[in-house]
Amino acid sequence: MSGGAAQRRRRLVLHVDLNNTVVVADTVTGQGPRAALNTFLSTVTWGRAGAAGKWEWLSDRPSLCPPCPGALSYCSARGRDPSFTEAGPGRRFRSLHARHLQLLEWPGRPHDALSVPGEPGERYHLILPSFFRLLDTLHRNGRAFAVVFRTFGTDLPRALQAVSSALDGQHPQFPTLRDVALPVDLTPGQIRCSKREVVLTRGAERLATREDGRKLYNYFSSFEGIGGFQDHFDWWARNNFCSRGGKPLWIDPHDPDVHHIFIDDNIRLDDADTIVHPQVFSEQGSSSPRSAPTSELYDVCLVQTDLLEAIADEDYFLRCVRRCEENYDRYLACMKKDTPSRQWDGQ
Repeated sequence: MSGGAAQRRRRLVLHVDLNNTVVVADTVTGQGPRAALNTFLSTVTWGRAGAAGKWEWLSDRPSLCPPCPGALSYCSARGRDPSFTEAGPGRRFRSLHARHLQLLEWPGRPHDALSVPGEPGERYHLILPSFFRLLDTLHRNGRAFAVVFRTFGTDLPRALQAVSSALDGQHPQFPTLRDVALPVDLTPGQIRCSKREVVLTRGAERLATREDGRKLYNYFSSFEGIGGFQDHFDWWARNNFCSRGGKPLWIDPHDPDVHHIFIDDNIRLDDADTIVHPQVFSEQGSSSPRSAPTSELYDVCLVQTDLLEAIADEDYFLRCVRRCEENYDRYLACMKKDTPSRQWDGQ
């Protein structure tokens, strides 16, 4: 079977972060779209401390990765800044901020579930159109897929209700979403981690990995529709915000039928500073996965969200998924040879 045919057959399970991935807001910090977009810009602009501690820019363009050795993001050097473009060195990116904030404006009459207030007299998209475009296109292409929201925040009920409203045909830009037969479970679940196990709960459901590390892989692989889980922020913090304390994701290269993809703005190639803990079942049928470095699965099963592109390009998430599918075929071929590649360029 060709790679393209395998991709079309393979079921997609999309694990999707909310804040600064598909939602330009942060309920934990109380940031609206203006502040959240400022905060994101402070994480993708690069410079260094110069003479007398004065900040020097090393690039005029935002980018997910440092443009040169020794570059520091403004956020890592000075902290997250919700007014980044309004004062200080970040003012040079003010027009970029304004342009993307304008793209976030809600068209037409306000919708209680799908739009949020921002500037005086302005309403903004709660969930990016590029996310709804992804759902619509996957459906029209006849793909089997599910969506699992994965967030540390408390905004799952609002996000799930917004998606439910869109799938009822209430989104003015995507009326055909009413044809997407995906059930939305409005009950938020929880994922809690410890040294011994990972425990998932949602309503009456309860699963743990203590006896069998495959339980949660099997659960998510057969997940239906759209739902969401609050991941364990305190566990990530206790592990110094490194990969091993992050949101768990299980990958089985020996399963030809399912492709798990995690999309999150805080995924980074530095395992000491990233938000997802990928765990790979290296042996067929094994119940004990190994921790995998982010570089092994970057743009294969892990997508670092470029929020600016996600705002400006409605095909952004669709392109991310397609790139991962192409790379996943290469990854599986390498795994069959027992020589898994440790880094992918996504090209």
